[in-house]
Amino acid sequence: MKFTLLIPTMNEIVGMREIMPRIPKKLIHQILIVDGGSTDGTIEYARENGYEVYSQKRRGIRLGLIESYPLIKGDYIISFSPDGNSVPEEIPNLIKKLKEGYDLVIVSRYLNWARSYDDTFISRLGNWYFTKIINFLFGYHYTDSLVMFRGYKRALPEELGLTKIRSNIWEKIIGKYISWEPQMSVRAAKKRKKISEIPGDEPLRVEDIGEMHGNRMLPPSRIHHFKSGFACLYMFLEEFIKKE
Repeated sequence: MKFTLLIPTMNEIVGMREIMPRIPKKLIHQILIVDGGSTDGTIEYARENGYEVYSQKRRGIRLGLIESYPLIKGDYIISFSPDGNSVPEEIPNLIKKLKEGYDLVIVSRYLNWARSYDDTFISRLGNWYFTKIINFLFGYHYTDSLVMFRGYKRALPEELGLTKIRSNIWEKIIGKYISWEPQMSVRAAKKRKKISEIPGDEPLRVEDIGEMHGNRMLPPSRIHHFKSGFACLYMFLEEFIKKE
């Protein structure tokens, strides 16, 4: 079994310098950086350290993942955030669980002892609410349906139809604001794939830790919460209406 670490980036040099040296490279057969147009030295850092880099042609994390999909060499994919939210030390536990034969294993921020230190009130409420919706509409029992940090069979995105680019209107209005993880959770539940979760903390982003002073509030998240929330709700409704 070979594993590809799939890492979307967009100006992540601060996190990359801290996180990438902690990757257990002996367990990973391919590290693929999918860059959305970084200008802060992320691409140069990746290449200097021998990582494979793909510069996506169209903007948006979902389109970057779709474009880079043919380059993936592993039997399994691990989606990983290099900004500090994903913990490299959890990769061995994730691989161990995948080797039990699961199609999808999620590193849940809300299972058992796990906690997200990066959550704001809005993001935690949104994660809880959207996970409840998915469980209710599609008959599963996720504790964390949206997190990027997860492992899955290489064939799964294609089997679930995630590797197809939709119409330009859909991509601009909906696809621009979501990655393929929420839709993967939905469709994997619909198709009754073999799914599991393991607990894993989500620390603060490395860059945010450096910017904190005393009790100051964290810098605003780069995620467009309301636009992403609308996009997810639309996608949930669309998937629920579909018969297949």
